[in-house]
Amino acid sequence: MALEGVDGSGKSTQARLLAVSLLQQGREVVLTQEPGSGPVGQRLRRYLQGADRHLSPQEELDLFLADRREHVEQVIKPALAAGQIVITDRYYYSSVAYQGALGLDPTWILAENEAFAPQPDLVFILVLPVSQALARLQRPHQLSELPLYLEQVAAIYHNLQGPHIQRLDATASPQTLHATLLARTLEALGEFGGVG
Repeated sequence: MALEGVDGSGKSTQARLLAVSLLQQGREVVLTQEPGSGPVGQRLRRYLQGADRHLSPQEELDLFLADRREHVEQVIKPALAAGQIVITDRYYYSSVAYQGALGLDPTWILAENEAFAPQPDLVFILVLPVSQALARLQRPHQLSELPLYLEQVAAIYHNLQGPHIQRLDATASPQTLHATLLARTLEALGEFGGVG
């Protein structure tokens, strides 16, 4: 399953809380994130934290695709094959939203990713007004966190559709949000036979 949303919506916190709760129930869980920890992922992290977003949208997407291919082959597919629950803090929907907001076609980005990346059984999009998300970050805003840009990102997230996509109100307290997330996850795991 994947947790998605604009920066500051609480994805990383909720992914950790969910993983801990599932582990406490005796389930096998792999908690992962994108960008990954490999060379391309580390390069992406440095780039996104920098002051100058000098790559073209296509060049950015190419780096994310390279990082994601590695993530899928080295982490996600082996875990799924072993029957483990995979929780990823960001997945290809982030590329759809963030590179889509830079002008690339979101539908095309989705197709490019789904050609090699397994579709998650569940995608939780944490919905939070951009102004609140930015207030939560409490750091100098990176170029990827400019309000107008994030409004476009949020709009693309809003337009994503599918039976596996659920939206949760991220203005709720972390505890309330976690309780909802856990309940929906357990319900879905029952339907999927225990693998998410």
